[in-house]
Amino acid sequence: MLRLLARSTLRVSSSSKSTALKSASLSLWHAASARRSMSAKAAAAAGAAGSDETTPLTETIRDFLEPKEFYDLLTSRGIDFFTGTPDSLLKDFCAYVTDNAPPQNHIIAANEGAAVSLAAGHHLASRKFPLVYMQNSGFGNTVNPLLSLVDPKVYSIPMLLLIGWRGEPGKKDEPQHIVQGKVMTSMLADMNIQFEVLPDYIEGAREAVDSAVHHMETRGGPYALLVKRQCFSKYKLKSLEPNTRELSREEALRVLVNTFGKWDVVVGTTGFTSRELYELRDELGQDHRTDFLCVGSMGYASSIGFGIALAKPSRQVFCLDGDGAAMMQMGGMATIGVNDTKNFKHILINNGAHDSVGGQPTKGFDVDFTAIARACGYKHTFQASTEAEIVEAVKQLREVEGPAMLELLVNKGARSNLGRPKTTPIENKLQFMKFLDH
Repeated sequence: MLRLLARSTLRVSSSSKSTALKSASLSLWHAASARRSMSAKAAAAAGAAGSDETTPLTETIRDFLEPKEFYDLLTSRGIDFFTGTPDSLLKDFCAYVTDNAPPQNHIIAANEGAAVSLAAGHHLASRKFPLVYMQNSGFGNTVNPLLSLVDPKVYSIPMLLLIGWRGEPGKKDEPQHIVQGKVMTSMLADMNIQFEVLPDYIEGAREAVDSAVHHMETRGGPYALLVKRQCFSKYKLKSLEPNTRELSREEALRVLVNTFGKWDVVVGTTGFTSRELYELRDELGQDHRTDFLCVGSMGYASSIGFGIALAKPSRQVFCLDGDGAAMMQMGGMATIGVNDTKNFKHILINNGAHDSVGGQPTKGFDVDFTAIARACGYKHTFQASTEAEIVEAVKQLREVEGPAMLELLVNKGARSNLGRPKTTPIENKLQFMKFLDH
């Protein structure tokens, strides 16, 4: 990581090699020194964790960055506009921003590229430095606006990127995150975006933010802070909309899977939906081969299902989508709607939240998805929120010609013991393709 950080600094800085290396060394020395000094707060936390003896090895005490301290640090430096797409590693900080930033200063964007563009507009109108947060799995959505809009050689628009580093080398994670995590620093370096890892203690975070501000003031363009796992201390979102629906997502899925036929094709969106679908199939003794489980590619499940429906016109293809995912790549609905794909059935499970990454609101309940589907050319749309309504709606969905949509209104939340698929993505793909061959 030190080698990559040094390379990134050299690529984007006009300083000499020796100056850059000296600066990197000093920064690391300061970080190490700060870690050796344990605060009273850290000592209290260690005691609360059950430590029964004192030790001079204070460097072994785990540090956490408090969301409030980091938020106050940013706003004290004039960074007070926040936009992005939620991430599980940033959920505590994002929750604090949701609870404490003025609504006009915090916009949860449909996707990461839109967030970068929104931040660019904010800077053009305010001259301030905005912050854009995201998971690194969504970094690909930002490549176009980062290179063709905000790059120093184009419009030179400064902004701070806060990126949750899933799949960080050396850490256990899911296959799709390991792939993305491995190339994260090289992608930033190749795009000439200066970056560093956000320290998990306030003194180090202050140095990192000050470096970012200096870069944005003198060079323009983006500066990235990579956030490792468990960087932030816990913060629970307070501004939650109450659950008022009859069913949870998993309860609605249970009703759905019992209506599917033996030869029906199912494509599940990423996150909790596919995980719950997998466990329900196990519990009910049903076949996993019928399901393609998206472990990543948020927002693309409907397009995957559309491609399958085109190639297999004799099979009913059901796409299980989410409100956040559907909004992330809503253009796919227009492509589906204008094509006469009679066997494509789009089931959108709307719980008004980015459930899989911390429960941040999507405003999904304020979006009329069925009206959008009809405007895009879907022939039929339905809506359901109770078990009886779902059973009847799926019956109608099966009988009508597609493309057609069924929106299910459900509560947010998931079981704390929810597992993950026991098969690898490759095994899922091969089993699914064999099923499609029949």
